Amino acid sequence: MGLKIYVDGKFVPEEDAKVSVFDHGFLYGDGVFEGIRAYHNSVFKLNEHIDRLYDSAHAINMQIPLTKAEMTEVVLETCRQNDLQDCYIRAVVSRGKGDLGMDPRKCPVPTVVCIASSISLYPDEMYETGLEVITVPTRRNGPEGVNPRIKSLNYLNNIMAKIEANIAGVSEAILLNQEGYVAECTGDNIFMVKNGILKTPAVHNGLLEGVTRNEVIKLAKQMGIEVQETTFTRFDLFIADEVFLTGTAAELIPVTSIDARVIADGKPGPIFGKLATGFREVVKQPGSVIFKKKPKTSKKSKK
Repeated sequence: MGLKIYVDGKFVPEEDAKVSVFDHGFLYGDGVFEGIRAYHNSVFKLNEHIDRLYDSAHAINMQIPLTKAEMTEVVLETCRQNDLQDCYIRAVVSRGKGDLGMDPRKCPVPTVVCIASSISLYPDEMYETGLEVITVPTRRNGPEGVNPRIKSLNYLNNIMAKIEANIAGVSEAILLNQEGYVAECTGDNIFMVKNGILKTPAVHNGLLEGVTRNEVIKLAKQMGIEVQETTFTRFDLFIADEVFLTGTAAELIPVTSIDARVIADGKPGPIFGKLATGFREVVKQPGSVIFKKKPKTSKKSKK
């Protein structure tokens, strides 16, 4: 039995979940989205994700045709419609149906879609052994163009970098900003540890301010780990004691090789281990509850 997808006020079978070929999200990548996780019958940091969705929409001068409270209920109801307590959720708002020109004024009503399903970015064993990644020639968008802080439907910059990683036979790619400093990966934020200090690129370096990133920073501070949101280069990653990535879909995953340089001893480090363990506890905390009374049986997503 297939999924039920929310499309503009209705839940429809996935085979009937369709938008117009004149939708400017399809034609031009004109829209915004959020990737969200549900754990243990609660949607994790839903308010933060909804706020970021509306901030992104505001930045591209698009008015979402739902209030934040209504969008929150759409996310929760999408999980309920699919009997999911642990899943990945994708909320998408495109500019809507227009014409073949790119003038957004020709799109009177944005299209709203919400999907709840499973996702698996990396094989389970990589969470134990670590990722091999490379730095790619493709540079991260600058803030004067499609600002990386806007989670837009135009992901071609990230996809070009992902293609380069695929060609190299590795799982992920590190993008540098226009000045050559580390920004982020194709879908994840990046952290490094040196001499017990946890470092991650500051948001002005050209990256999406990740919800999981911010939670890891908060968790580290609670553990007494010094955190620096700063600027650094590939060299700093090469000589780091630990490197790991964070993201809604990826959660926390270690990196053990960058551009054929083994990181430290080539094994996930202790600070990563503490943070990964702590994060697993954080997601158990009550959030935006899906089912007020849990169903006897429910579907679970894969990692």
